[in-house]
Amino acid sequence: MSPLWRPSSGCGPACLPGPGEAPAIPVFRQLGRAAGLLGMLGLGIGLAALLPALPTRERQAALRGWARITARACGVRLEVRGRLPRRRVLLVANHVSWWDVLALLAVAPARLVAKQEVRRWPLIGLLARAAGTVFVDRSRPRGLPATVGRVASALRSGRSVAVFPEGTTWCGGAASCRPPTGFRPAMFQAAIDAGAPVVPLRIGYRCGVTGETTTAPAFVGDETLLRSVRRMLAVRKLTVCVDIAAPLHPGRSADRRALARVAESAVHLVPSASVALTAPVVAGPAPEQPVRAPARPTATVLPVPTRSPAVTSPAGAAAGSPAGQPERELPLAA
Repeated sequence: MSPLWRPSSGCGPACLPGPGEAPAIPVFRQLGRAAGLLGMLGLGIGLAALLPALPTRERQAALRGWARITARACGVRLEVRGRLPRRRVLLVANHVSWWDVLALLAVAPARLVAKQEVRRWPLIGLLARAAGTVFVDRSRPRGLPATVGRVASALRSGRSVAVFPEGTTWCGGAASCRPPTGFRPAMFQAAIDAGAPVVPLRIGYRCGVTGETTTAPAFVGDETLLRSVRRMLAVRKLTVCVDIAAPLHPGRSADRRALARVAESAVHLVPSASVALTAPVVAGPAPEQPVRAPARPTATVLPVPTRSPAVTSPAGAAAGSPAGQPERELPLAA
């Protein structure tokens, strides 16, 4: 499969904390957290059967409540900075861990974009279908425009949609580990077509004991999901931080690639040199200043004069990346 559809990062075992490096809780407390996680997954079965019968607002409240209780059961504290618009938006976030999904649901219970294989996964597939997930068939690149159309339709109907445009997880540390393809622009076309704002979110993890960023929750390399879950449940005072940046308001003639680069810059708090060469973009502070998420986000206008052609092939989704060891794809890394 093309690296366009199976992107990779530069992460490896060295990006993860070694034995004893992250402050841990006693084993009996780890077992208690594991039992709490299993109990919440079991509760998710009943929730999956109930969700389709609920109105949109009640469905969102149920998903948000389930995600937040699951976080507490696992000893994870949620910290949110910024405020989401009340209208429907396209949420775009960086991707560090399988826990990112719960962080998103706890903050903004939107429809998610997932690879097609998730539909057949036990329990997770059931929850994904019940939540109205938009599935992407990566074995059929020609089906991408139809998927973009479904996302645009969901936005037009008033539903928010969340996507991880990097397409894979990485530790969130060194810039050299970041997936070389960056934010793939395909799904940004849906926001342009639907006239919906794009809200960049930055997801990070901090150890409450040291007060420093930790890569303990990262899910990278050849590590198994079980090992990743065990390491995360063992961390003492883990906090997941969700920073909400100012919404971007693309015009009808906006270019999806320029929009993706601006959103990526807002997520990673770095200026985007490529966008400056593409078109005049008003995206917050001057280039030498970091882009920060204010407590009350203000509108951002993207007056990009030309519009890219419709997505018709993988090349329309992102630039190709060099061959490398495939990174582990998560259910919602489409």
